[in-house]
Amino acid sequence: MINFVALLSGIVFGLGIILSGMVNPAIVLAFLDIAGSWDAALLWVMGGAVTVGMIAFALARKRTHSYLGTPIHIPAITKIDRNLLAGSFIFGIGWGIAGMCPGPAVVLVGAGSAEASIFLIAMLLGMGIYETLQARR
Repeated sequence: MINFVALLSGIVFGLGIILSGMVNPAIVLAFLDIAGSWDAALLWVMGGAVTVGMIAFALARKRTHSYLGTPIHIPAITKIDRNLLAGSFIFGIGWGIAGMCPGPAVVLVGAGSAEASIFLIAMLLGMGIYETLQARR
């Protein structure tokens, strides 16, 4: 049942970002171009996602287990530190250069996009480098 719900959630997520245009790098780059011809359409997408997320987290904080019976683990760290800021900065650079972030990239890879495949490989490589550096510390 858990795998079915995960699959269904992934399908809903994928359809949502396709319908919203978030898989189109041109739309994403127009959203990020605040000094030029800014297109605020994705602001509504993000606002909707944040609203749904806030409601879901508020409900989850009142529970110890999900509706499927698995334990709920809500992050307890609320501190904004150097690693969070550096990671956000690097993520933003990648988003601005490529016009896509991880979720839409996975959808585009599934649609056969060579650019998204390169992006996803580079992202996974970066994650691997980070993990290697962290393990050495």
